[in-house]
Amino acid sequence: MRQLKHHEAKLLKKHDFLQWKQDQNQREIKVMRRYHVQNRDDYQKYNKMVGSIRHLSLRLSTLPASDPFRTKHESQLLAKLYDMGLLDTGAKMSDIMERLNVSAFCRRRLPVVMVRLKMSETVGQAVRYVEQGNVRVGPDTITDPAFMITRNMEDFVTWLDTSHIKRTIARYNDELDDFDLL
Repeated sequence: MRQLKHHEAKLLKKHDFLQWKQDQNQREIKVMRRYHVQNRDDYQKYNKMVGSIRHLSLRLSTLPASDPFRTKHESQLLAKLYDMGLLDTGAKMSDIMERLNVSAFCRRRLPVVMVRLKMSETVGQAVRYVEQGNVRVGPDTITDPAFMITRNMEDFVTWLDTSHIKRTIARYNDELDDFDLL
């Protein structure tokens, strides 16, 4: 490589071409690989939501402890995070800083919930089932693996009636109905 001229060296003096900003995201890559998050934008959205929830909890904590506004909104925030499945029962405001992270949001994605419900062996396999349209939540067929499942919706995650997987499971359990074949 040729020697840089004075004006080129001056322009490039402030840039470090050996350390890229994108290389410092090992945590992001690890979480995306573990939960099969295919879109980097989803990870960034979860990260922004975690940041805004933490910021809200910090703002609430600056209010006096005896303030009724603070107690009301803290209980509402904790109840909402519990209903979403991000925090456990009996969580405190300090748990938001310690336990609420991007992985908590990723654990509420449909494929991860399917693995926990023993509908699939791996998250990658569950992602394929969702993308193929074999899964429904309530009456709606879901084809987006980034679909978030709340605690109330967990009971309604099932196979689609016309799914080949449901047919295979019924055949294995000797519950296949001849009427369903029509």
